[in-house]
Amino acid sequence: MPTNVLMPQMGESIAEGTIVRWVKKVGDRVDRDEPLFEISTDKVDAEIPAPAAGVLTEIRAKEGETVAVNHVVAVIGDAAAAAAAETAPAPAPATSPAPAPAASPAPAKEAAAPPAPPPPAQETPSAEELRRQKSSPVVRKIAAEHGVDIAQIEGSGAGGRVTKQDILGYMETKPAAAAPPPSPPVPRMARDEVVPMTVMRRKIAEHMIASRRTSAHVHSVFEIDFSRVAKLRAAKKAEYERAGAKLSYLPFIVKAVVDGLRAVPVVNTSIDGTNIIYHKDINIGIAVALDWGLIVPVVRQADELSVLGLSRAMQDLADRARSKHLKPEEVQGGTFTITNPGVFGALLGMAVINQPQVAILGVGAIEKRVVVVDDAIAIRPMAYLTLGYDHRLIDGAVADQFMSVVKKQIETFDPAAL
Repeated sequence: MPTNVLMPQMGESIAEGTIVRWVKKVGDRVDRDEPLFEISTDKVDAEIPAPAAGVLTEIRAKEGETVAVNHVVAVIGDAAAAAAAETAPAPAPATSPAPAPAASPAPAKEAAAPPAPPPPAQETPSAEELRRQKSSPVVRKIAAEHGVDIAQIEGSGAGGRVTKQDILGYMETKPAAAAPPPSPPVPRMARDEVVPMTVMRRKIAEHMIASRRTSAHVHSVFEIDFSRVAKLRAAKKAEYERAGAKLSYLPFIVKAVVDGLRAVPVVNTSIDGTNIIYHKDINIGIAVALDWGLIVPVVRQADELSVLGLSRAMQDLADRARSKHLKPEEVQGGTFTITNPGVFGALLGMAVINQPQVAILGVGAIEKRVVVVDDAIAIRPMAYLTLGYDHRLIDGAVADQFMSVVKKQIETFDPAAL
């Protein structure tokens, strides 16, 4: 019995996915739960396993094609039937019959074969599917072309979904803005190679531009002494390894950030129009660099975890991000983000805010430097931590108050938090 392979529903708000790569090709045998194809969505990239064992008999969606959820993208046939078809003997050639005398032409309606019925049209998404969409691809295209922020439009569709009529009506009442001049074509040299952006890279580009347009970015830089953390890390590193955790500097920084968010809760908020949403949960997004882009999995309820628990959680999320096994909900719901360009040697990280959050911390390289301690020259492990914040809500004094807490917690780290 053939099995239809559907585009999976990768989260409540996700209505479509783009097929990045087929791991198998038509005619290949597949086992149940074996990776079949890779998809990219607004939230996460993932490998999709085969729903049944058999032979891949049909691929209905090409690489690079965007498909609505629950639509058939491939068909897996029964392995036994496919094998029988392969081993069945070819039919013996039929002997040519003797030529028959010419007959009078048959009526046209009998001679002409009836035309094949047209393939059934794809089903229109159900109301439940529409409810899962904040806007349709058509609405998003119109918004991108005219620089309209969909979040500012009150939707009249199911579940508050913005419809085409909503956005067109909004544009009619909105004062017309001068259209930006078209970008000049980029000159190309004879040896240049043109490569299309991946789906993930396009999504990153869209999110970064949207963030710059949305938030008034300001950055504050603090220099922090990691001497105490370095001693604690050296003392506990072997113990953590025996417990199956890799003890880096990052869990200590996350712990200090949690204390800062508790002390200055306005940094753990989002802006909704003219309202401020204070998040009671502290969910820390940790940026993970991938060979093909960047993703930010979220450590939920980070304030409830010890340094050991944070180490395990971050390592697990990073490993599954690189193997494309994250779930959509694991990259959603963050309230504050930390990015660590220092792992590559950068001294400063002037990061872009991860919307709809209002702040992001960039961690620079932790390295030994010559500093003055109690009027004496000393060598200490030092690093620059940079807070990027949304000046619409957070003033410089508030940002510095938050960073002062982070600095103090790192430089006087409490061993009980381990």
